[in-house]
Amino acid sequence: MQFTVPKEELDKIVYTYHHDPFTVLGAHPVTIKGEPAVAVRAFLPFAKQAWVAPASGEMQAMTRLEGTDFFEAQFPGLAEPFRYEIRTLNKDGETRQRADPYRFLPVLGDLDLQLFNEGNHFRTYEKLGAQVMTIDDTPGVLFAVWAPNAVRVSVIGDFNRWDGRQHPMRMRGSSGLWELFIPGLGPGTTYKYEIKTRYDTILQKTDPQGFCAEVRPKTASIVWDIARYEWEDAAWMAQRTESDLLHEPVAIYEVHLGSWMRVPDSNSYLSYHDLADKLATHVKAQGYTHIELLPITEHPLDASWGYQVTGYFAPTSRFGTPDGFQYFVDTMHRNGIGVILDWVPAHFPKNDYGLVNFDGTALYEYADDRIGEHKEWGTKVFNYARHEVRQFLLNSALFWLDKYHIDGLRVDAVAAMLYRDYGRTEWVPNVHGGRENLEAISLLRRLNELVYEHHPGAITAAEESTAFPAVSRPTYLGGLGFTFKWNMGWMHDTLDYVAKDPIYRKYHHQKLTFGLMYAFSENFILPISHDEVVHLKHAMLDKLPGDAWQKFANLRLYYGFMWTHPGKKLLFMGQDFGQWQEWSEERSLDWHLIDFEPHRKLMRWIADLNRLYKREPSLYELDYDWTGFEWIDANDWEHSVISYIRKAKDPADHLVVICNFTPVAHTGYRVGVPALTTYRELLNSDSEYYFGGNVGNGLGLPAQELKWQSQPYSIEVTLPPLAIVVLKPAPQPS
Repeated sequence: MQFTVPKEELDKIVYTYHHDPFTVLGAHPVTIKGEPAVAVRAFLPFAKQAWVAPASGEMQAMTRLEGTDFFEAQFPGLAEPFRYEIRTLNKDGETRQRADPYRFLPVLGDLDLQLFNEGNHFRTYEKLGAQVMTIDDTPGVLFAVWAPNAVRVSVIGDFNRWDGRQHPMRMRGSSGLWELFIPGLGPGTTYKYEIKTRYDTILQKTDPQGFCAEVRPKTASIVWDIARYEWEDAAWMAQRTESDLLHEPVAIYEVHLGSWMRVPDSNSYLSYHDLADKLATHVKAQGYTHIELLPITEHPLDASWGYQVTGYFAPTSRFGTPDGFQYFVDTMHRNGIGVILDWVPAHFPKNDYGLVNFDGTALYEYADDRIGEHKEWGTKVFNYARHEVRQFLLNSALFWLDKYHIDGLRVDAVAAMLYRDYGRTEWVPNVHGGRENLEAISLLRRLNELVYEHHPGAITAAEESTAFPAVSRPTYLGGLGFTFKWNMGWMHDTLDYVAKDPIYRKYHHQKLTFGLMYAFSENFILPISHDEVVHLKHAMLDKLPGDAWQKFANLRLYYGFMWTHPGKKLLFMGQDFGQWQEWSEERSLDWHLIDFEPHRKLMRWIADLNRLYKREPSLYELDYDWTGFEWIDANDWEHSVISYIRKAKDPADHLVVICNFTPVAHTGYRVGVPALTTYRELLNSDSEYYFGGNVGNGLGLPAQELKWQSQPYSIEVTLPPLAIVVLKPAPQPS
């Protein structure tokens, strides 16, 4: 038989460097001896024999080109390609029959390619990666990946013995996208991309937009149908679009899923399903409004806590499947709990199967290591100037909000993105000669605009530790557009203050009060995060001075100060019941501690703080407005006492807060108040109910017509040692 493919095209197939194998493989109209015919061609490295099995008609044997694994069958008299399958008898004796991938037309449309080329495709997660679909009544998987500088890209997996010769993909024009629909595959299929570079090296890469991955240390991607989960959170999602969290209570419980709780005897991980039910019960009982998850995007190293991401579209398989994580989020929503995800666009690891040097070139990263590498972290920096890379990151963010119903993103290491000289001795200035990374700033602004446009009610929060201006101001006013910014300055100052022995605190009083100088310059979250209880920084309880009783009293006082201070709240797991040990990702929290009274009562204190917080509009309605806060006395450094008023939108609705940061009780301590009425204790951290000494003001405190401090009236208060007292005025007659 005379083969119908030119030798130069045949060589590209045989030696695996064809950028469009569809021009050779599959069914093609040809002319044989002047008559129309159809030639069906296939490259089958493991086949001993092969046949073409038409949908109608008789099976016909294929002929092998001598010395190769190239097969062809000819069908004289036919003018158009037809539907068929290929049957093989492999060299190991196995017989297989399946539809030929090379008989299917391209799937990605012209509009997809145009939007992708422009960097304006914001649903690539519905086109790229591994998409389960049915074409021409044939179920299978569409694989699509961006690798513009590759000579050849193939899909490899168990289904083809990880042999890159068998399923080469086609390049789609100038887009740099490669695609291939492989019939007969479905959810659960493991795969990678084999990439032949222009330097004639072979790389095996996981799917940058894969939805699932093997459990470490394995690294293959796994096909998954993430659209099959049936959500039951419609009420939550509808309510979310109407929310305005800037003027609502937000109390966030920060969680590392791998160490929140483990199977007791084996120390193995709980599943997403088990975590969902147990965590929802705890969070709901404690009164938090949201949880924030340390990154659950796939990552290779447990000790990275998820911050070195290899799967920007895949929830980690450590705890189960994508369905399991969807159930986790669904469970939270059905219990009235929002879910915020820690998201990491600042850098990515150098694992050879990941994004680094993806197609043999610096594709996702800056090529110049002076801006393309964080040497102290050992990671690469995304090339924010490249619109396909920006598009990749923006799609990752939108993907979690869309397909997993995530309620918000906390963006990690924003400072490292904003500055080209961050953590570097050598760096490259921007086009204006400055240190700001203009491309990253543009990306962050676009991120926030897209989140607000596509997912009303979802929030973004920046972990940003510098004085970069307007982080949480709208982009149309020149800001970055985040909903919230972490208040790292407040956290560092106040933790430094409370860690000091009370006898010395009066010399550092400004650390307690300075935060109010800038408290309304941004929409702040007050964070006591995982970073504050690791690396020899001590757990919160263990940071504090004094004996055991004083440590607990100090901690209750500090949390009370935090919960009544302007700004939303974030507390890392374990700190709400008084973990003694520093946090470690290798073990569960010490849940046995709540069997002991002081720990159990500390947890009760947090629950009551959250109840008070959600019940009293003065603690949240005007969080970001000076009119919501007023100092009564910020200057009693001699006694280490501060007092202030929190106000709601209704001027008559207010609370008086007094904090005593010494172990000395004060009786007859006069405090100015704005209303001539009786003030009653709503909360007192020294109550025996919270393991305190039960010093307080149980009978109420009638205001006197004596001007004091900045207020028209005053009361005499008994201040417990190392305690916070929250007072509310009795309603005044109208």
